[in-house]
Amino acid sequence: MITKPHHVPERLALLAASAVDLFLTEELLKGRQVHGGVDLAKVVDPLPEDDARWSVDPIRSLVEDAMFEFREDRTGADAWLAPRLHATLRLTRREAADKRLWNHLALAVAPDYVAWRHLSEPTAKRPERRIAAERFRGVADRQCFSRLWWAAELFRNGPDYEPVEAACGNQDLVHTVLRMELIDHRPTAQALVRLLKNGQVTTGREANGLTAAINTAGATLTYDVLAPDEPRDPAPLRAWIAEAGSALPVGRHELPEGPDEEPVPQESVTALTDYFAELFETAPVRGRKNAD
Repeated sequence: MITKPHHVPERLALLAASAVDLFLTEELLKGRQVHGGVDLAKVVDPLPEDDARWSVDPIRSLVEDAMFEFREDRTGADAWLAPRLHATLRLTRREAADKRLWNHLALAVAPDYVAWRHLSEPTAKRPERRIAAERFRGVADRQCFSRLWWAAELFRNGPDYEPVEAACGNQDLVHTVLRMELIDHRPTAQALVRLLKNGQVTTGREANGLTAAINTAGATLTYDVLAPDEPRDPAPLRAWIAEAGSALPVGRHELPEGPDEEPVPQESVTALTDYFAELFETAPVRGRKNAD
Protein backbone atom coordinates (compact mmCIF):
# COMPACT_ATOMS: atom_id res chain seq x y z
CA MET A 1 0.00 0.00 0.00
CA ILE A 2 1.25 3.48 -0.84
CA THR A 3 2.18 6.04 1.77
CA LYS A 4 1.52 9.76 1.79
CA PRO A 5 3.51 11.91 -0.67
CA HIS A 6 7.01 12.99 0.38
CA HIS A 7 5.83 16.58 0.16
CA VAL A 8 2.43 17.21 1.77
CA PRO A 9 1.33 20.84 1.50
CA GLU A 10 0.60 22.83 4.62
CA ARG A 11 -2.58 24.32 3.17
CA LEU A 12 -5.38 23.22 0.90
CA ALA A 13 -5.44 24.70 -2.58
CA LEU A 14 -7.33 24.37 -5.85
CA LEU A 15 -6.18 21.81 -8.41
CA ALA A 16 -7.75 22.16 -11.85
CA ALA A 17 -9.04 19.07 -13.65
CA SER A 18 -6.70 19.79 -16.55
CA ALA A 19 -3.71 19.27 -14.24
CA VAL A 20 -4.96 16.14 -12.49
CA ASP A 21 -4.36 13.46 -15.11
CA LEU A 22 -0.60 14.00 -15.17
CA PHE A 23 -0.43 12.75 -11.58
CA LEU A 24 -2.93 9.90 -11.93
CA THR A 25 -0.25 7.47 -12.97
CA GLU A 26 -0.74 3.74 -13.41
CA GLU A 27 1.46 3.17 -10.37
CA LEU A 28 -0.83 5.33 -8.28
CA LEU A 29 -4.05 3.81 -9.64
CA LYS A 30 -2.68 0.36 -8.86
CA GLY A 31 -1.87 1.46 -5.33
CA ARG A 32 1.86 0.89 -5.71
CA GLN A 33 3.56 4.27 -5.72
CA VAL A 34 2.45 7.82 -5.02
CA HIS A 35 3.81 10.95 -6.64
CA GLY A 36 6.40 12.97 -4.74
CA GLY A 37 4.18 16.01 -4.34
CA VAL A 38 6.66 18.72 -5.26
CA ASP A 39 5.68 18.97 -8.94
CA LEU A 40 2.00 18.95 -8.07
CA ALA A 41 2.49 21.94 -5.78
CA LYS A 42 3.63 23.95 -8.79
CA VAL A 43 0.29 23.72 -10.62
CA VAL A 44 -2.22 24.62 -7.90
CA ASP A 45 -4.06 27.86 -7.25
CA PRO A 46 -3.68 29.04 -3.64
CA LEU A 47 -6.54 29.81 -1.30
CA PRO A 48 -6.54 32.88 0.99
CA GLU A 49 -3.64 32.68 3.43
CA ASP A 50 -5.56 34.35 6.26
CA ASP A 51 -8.28 31.66 6.42
CA ALA A 52 -7.57 29.02 9.05
CA ARG A 53 -9.92 26.57 7.36
CA TRP A 54 -7.35 25.64 4.75
CA SER A 55 -4.86 24.11 7.18
CA VAL A 56 -4.03 20.54 6.16
CA ASP A 57 -2.89 19.19 9.54
CA PRO A 58 -6.40 18.55 11.00
CA ILE A 59 -7.43 16.63 7.89
CA ARG A 60 -4.25 14.57 7.78
CA SER A 61 -4.76 13.70 11.44
CA LEU A 62 -8.33 12.58 10.76
CA VAL A 63 -7.51 10.32 7.82
CA GLU A 64 -4.57 8.74 9.62
CA ASP A 65 -6.76 7.98 12.63
CA ALA A 66 -9.44 6.55 10.34
CA MET A 67 -6.97 4.24 8.61
CA PHE A 68 -5.73 2.96 11.96
CA GLU A 69 -9.11 2.61 13.65
CA PHE A 70 -10.81 0.92 10.70
CA ARG A 71 -7.91 -1.15 9.40
CA GLU A 72 -10.14 -4.25 9.54
CA ASP A 73 -13.25 -2.53 8.14
CA ARG A 74 -12.51 0.01 5.41
CA THR A 75 -16.14 0.73 4.52
CA GLY A 76 -16.91 1.38 8.19
CA ALA A 77 -14.64 4.41 8.02
CA ASP A 78 -17.23 6.35 6.00
CA ALA A 79 -19.72 6.72 8.85
CA TRP A 80 -16.95 7.80 11.22
CA LEU A 81 -15.14 10.18 8.89
CA ALA A 82 -18.07 11.93 7.17
CA PRO A 83 -19.31 14.02 10.12
CA ARG A 84 -15.79 14.74 11.32
CA LEU A 85 -14.60 15.85 7.90
CA HIS A 86 -17.62 18.12 7.57
CA ALA A 87 -17.08 19.67 11.00
CA THR A 88 -13.35 20.11 10.34
CA LEU A 89 -13.61 21.49 6.83
CA ARG A 90 -16.29 24.14 7.35
CA LEU A 91 -17.49 25.14 3.91
CA THR A 92 -20.38 26.88 2.26
CA ARG A 93 -22.16 24.79 -0.33
CA ARG A 94 -20.76 27.03 -3.02
CA GLU A 95 -17.23 26.31 -1.85
CA ALA A 96 -17.96 22.59 -1.59
CA ALA A 97 -19.24 22.57 -5.17
CA ASP A 98 -15.77 23.50 -6.44
CA LYS A 99 -14.27 20.21 -7.59
CA ARG A 100 -10.79 21.73 -7.60
CA LEU A 101 -10.76 21.70 -3.80
CA TRP A 102 -11.56 17.99 -3.66
CA ASN A 103 -9.03 17.23 -6.42
CA HIS A 104 -6.33 18.79 -4.28
CA LEU A 105 -7.41 17.08 -1.08
CA ALA A 106 -7.47 13.65 -2.70
CA LEU A 107 -4.35 13.93 -4.81
CA ALA A 108 -2.03 16.25 -2.89
CA VAL A 109 -3.06 15.83 0.75
CA ALA A 110 -4.34 12.29 1.22
CA PRO A 111 -3.88 10.01 -1.82
CA ASP A 112 -2.85 7.27 0.62
CA TYR A 113 -6.31 7.41 2.19
CA VAL A 114 -7.99 7.22 -1.22
CA ALA A 115 -5.91 4.14 -2.02
CA TRP A 116 -6.56 2.56 1.37
CA ARG A 117 -10.32 3.12 1.14
CA HIS A 118 -10.98 2.43 -2.53
CA LEU A 119 -8.37 -0.04 -3.79
CA SER A 120 -10.48 -2.82 -5.29
CA GLU A 121 -10.35 -6.41 -4.13
CA PRO A 122 -9.14 -8.97 -6.70
CA THR A 123 -11.79 -11.01 -8.48
CA ALA A 124 -11.70 -13.77 -11.09
CA LYS A 125 -12.56 -11.28 -13.83
CA ARG A 126 -10.35 -8.48 -12.48
CA PRO A 127 -7.49 -10.03 -10.55
CA GLU A 128 -5.44 -6.82 -10.47
CA ARG A 129 -6.31 -4.44 -7.66
CA ARG A 130 -7.02 -0.91 -8.82
CA ILE A 131 -8.37 2.47 -7.69
CA ALA A 132 -10.97 4.06 -9.96
CA ALA A 133 -9.75 7.46 -11.15
CA GLU A 134 -13.12 8.96 -10.19
CA ARG A 135 -12.20 8.47 -6.54
CA PHE A 136 -9.59 11.19 -7.03
CA ARG A 137 -11.37 13.57 -9.41
CA GLY A 138 -14.91 12.31 -9.90
CA VAL A 139 -18.39 13.70 -9.43
CA ALA A 140 -19.70 14.49 -5.96
CA ASP A 141 -21.25 11.08 -5.29
CA ARG A 142 -18.09 9.18 -6.30
CA GLN A 143 -15.06 11.29 -5.32
CA CYS A 144 -13.56 9.97 -2.09
CA PHE A 145 -13.90 13.07 0.07
CA SER A 146 -16.64 15.12 -1.56
CA ARG A 147 -19.10 12.22 -1.19
CA LEU A 148 -18.47 12.16 2.56
CA TRP A 149 -18.74 15.92 2.99
CA TRP A 150 -21.96 16.13 0.98
CA ALA A 151 -23.46 13.14 2.78
CA ALA A 152 -22.83 14.91 6.08
CA GLU A 153 -24.23 18.18 4.75
CA LEU A 154 -27.43 16.63 3.45
CA PHE A 155 -28.14 14.15 6.24
CA ARG A 156 -27.24 16.23 9.30
CA ASN A 157 -30.24 17.43 11.29
CA GLY A 158 -29.20 20.96 12.14
CA PRO A 159 -26.17 20.56 14.43
CA ASP A 160 -26.81 16.83 14.95
CA TYR A 161 -24.60 14.48 12.94
CA GLU A 162 -26.10 11.26 14.30
CA PRO A 163 -28.29 10.76 11.19
CA VAL A 164 -25.13 11.01 9.07
CA GLU A 165 -23.66 7.96 10.78
CA ALA A 166 -26.80 5.97 10.06
CA ALA A 167 -26.98 7.05 6.42
CA CYS A 168 -23.30 6.39 5.71
CA GLY A 169 -23.68 2.86 7.00
CA ASN A 170 -25.52 2.03 3.76
CA GLN A 171 -23.23 2.58 0.77
CA ASP A 172 -25.97 2.20 -1.82
CA LEU A 173 -28.18 4.74 -0.09
CA VAL A 174 -25.48 7.40 -0.02
CA HIS A 175 -24.47 6.79 -3.63
CA THR A 176 -28.06 6.92 -4.88
CA VAL A 177 -29.29 9.75 -2.69
CA LEU A 178 -26.46 12.13 -3.55
CA ARG A 179 -27.75 12.12 -7.13
CA MET A 180 -31.34 12.95 -6.13
CA GLU A 181 -32.51 16.53 -6.43
CA LEU A 182 -35.10 15.82 -3.75
CA ILE A 183 -32.45 15.14 -1.11
CA ASP A 184 -31.99 18.88 -0.58
CA HIS A 185 -35.41 18.69 1.09
CA ARG A 186 -34.36 18.03 4.69
CA PRO A 187 -37.46 16.07 5.80
CA THR A 188 -36.83 13.64 2.93
CA ALA A 189 -33.30 12.96 4.17
CA GLN A 190 -34.43 12.47 7.76
CA ALA A 191 -37.31 10.19 6.73
CA LEU A 192 -34.87 7.98 4.84
CA VAL A 193 -32.66 7.76 7.91
CA ARG A 194 -35.63 6.89 10.09
CA LEU A 195 -36.55 4.00 7.77
CA LEU A 196 -32.99 2.74 8.06
CA LYS A 197 -32.98 3.00 11.84
CA ASN A 198 -36.40 1.33 12.09
CA GLY A 199 -35.08 -1.63 10.14
CA GLN A 200 -37.64 -1.17 7.39
CA VAL A 201 -34.88 -0.66 4.84
CA THR A 202 -31.70 -2.63 5.39
CA THR A 203 -30.00 -3.85 2.22
CA GLY A 204 -28.50 -1.92 -0.66
CA ARG A 205 -31.13 -3.34 -3.02
CA GLU A 206 -33.89 -2.12 -0.74
CA ALA A 207 -32.33 1.34 -0.54
CA ASN A 208 -32.10 1.50 -4.33
CA GLY A 209 -35.71 0.37 -4.73
CA LEU A 210 -36.98 2.90 -2.22
CA THR A 211 -35.08 5.87 -3.66
CA ALA A 212 -36.27 4.99 -7.17
CA ALA A 213 -39.87 4.97 -5.90
CA ILE A 214 -39.37 8.29 -4.11
CA ASN A 215 -37.99 9.90 -7.24
CA THR A 216 -40.88 8.61 -9.34
CA ALA A 217 -43.51 9.78 -6.86
CA GLY A 218 -41.77 13.12 -6.54
CA ALA A 219 -42.53 13.84 -10.19
CA THR A 220 -46.21 14.18 -9.29
CA LEU A 221 -46.11 15.03 -5.59
CA THR A 222 -44.46 18.05 -4.01
CA TYR A 223 -42.88 16.79 -0.81
CA ASP A 224 -42.46 20.24 0.69
CA VAL A 225 -46.27 20.54 0.71
CA LEU A 226 -46.74 17.17 2.40
CA ALA A 227 -43.83 17.77 4.78
CA PRO A 228 -42.85 21.46 5.08
CA ASP A 229 -39.44 22.45 6.42
CA GLU A 230 -38.30 25.45 8.42
CA PRO A 231 -36.93 28.33 6.29
CA ARG A 232 -33.14 28.18 6.21
CA ASP A 233 -31.44 30.99 8.13
CA PRO A 234 -27.90 31.53 6.78
CA ALA A 235 -26.66 33.26 9.97
CA PRO A 236 -25.84 30.10 12.01
CA LEU A 237 -23.79 28.67 9.13
CA ARG A 238 -21.87 31.90 8.69
CA ALA A 239 -21.14 32.04 12.43
CA TRP A 240 -20.03 28.40 12.47
CA ILE A 241 -17.64 28.97 9.59
CA ALA A 242 -16.28 32.13 11.22
CA GLU A 243 -15.45 30.13 14.35
CA ALA A 244 -13.31 27.62 12.44
CA GLY A 245 -10.02 29.22 13.48
CA SER A 246 -10.77 28.90 17.20
CA ALA A 247 -12.61 25.56 17.12
CA LEU A 248 -11.07 22.61 18.96
CA PRO A 249 -10.15 19.49 16.97
CA VAL A 250 -13.17 17.23 16.49
CA GLY A 251 -13.53 14.40 18.98
CA ARG A 252 -12.60 10.88 17.99
CA HIS A 253 -15.06 9.11 20.30
CA GLU A 254 -18.00 11.51 20.29
CA LEU A 255 -19.70 13.26 17.40
CA PRO A 256 -18.93 16.93 16.75
CA GLU A 257 -21.63 19.56 16.47
CA GLY A 258 -22.55 21.25 13.24
CA PRO A 259 -24.04 24.70 12.61
CA ASP A 260 -26.63 25.73 15.20
CA GLU A 261 -29.51 25.56 12.75
CA GLU A 262 -33.10 24.63 13.54
CA PRO A 263 -33.69 20.88 13.29
CA VAL A 264 -36.20 19.41 10.87
CA PRO A 265 -39.82 19.58 12.14
CA GLN A 266 -40.60 16.15 13.58
CA GLU A 267 -44.16 16.15 12.26
CA SER A 268 -42.79 16.53 8.73
CA VAL A 269 -40.35 13.65 9.22
CA THR A 270 -43.15 11.46 10.57
CA ALA A 271 -45.46 12.31 7.66
CA LEU A 272 -42.82 11.45 5.07
CA THR A 273 -41.65 8.33 6.90
CA ASP A 274 -45.19 6.95 6.82
CA TYR A 275 -45.60 7.90 3.17
CA PHE A 276 -42.26 6.40 2.14
CA ALA A 277 -43.04 3.21 4.05
CA GLU A 278 -46.18 2.84 1.95
CA LEU A 279 -44.21 3.47 -1.23
CA PHE A 280 -41.68 0.87 -0.20
CA GLU A 281 -44.34 -1.82 0.16
CA THR A 282 -44.92 -1.76 -3.59
CA ALA A 283 -41.47 -0.65 -4.75
CA PRO A 284 -39.75 -3.16 -7.07
CA VAL A 285 -36.78 -4.59 -5.18
CA ARG A 286 -34.62 -7.16 -6.96
CA GLY A 287 -34.69 -10.43 -5.07
CA ARG A 288 -37.72 -9.60 -2.94
CA LYS A 289 -40.46 -12.20 -3.23
CA ASN A 290 -43.29 -9.73 -3.58
CA ALA A 291 -41.43 -7.56 -6.08
CA ASP A 292 -42.89 -7.35 -9.57
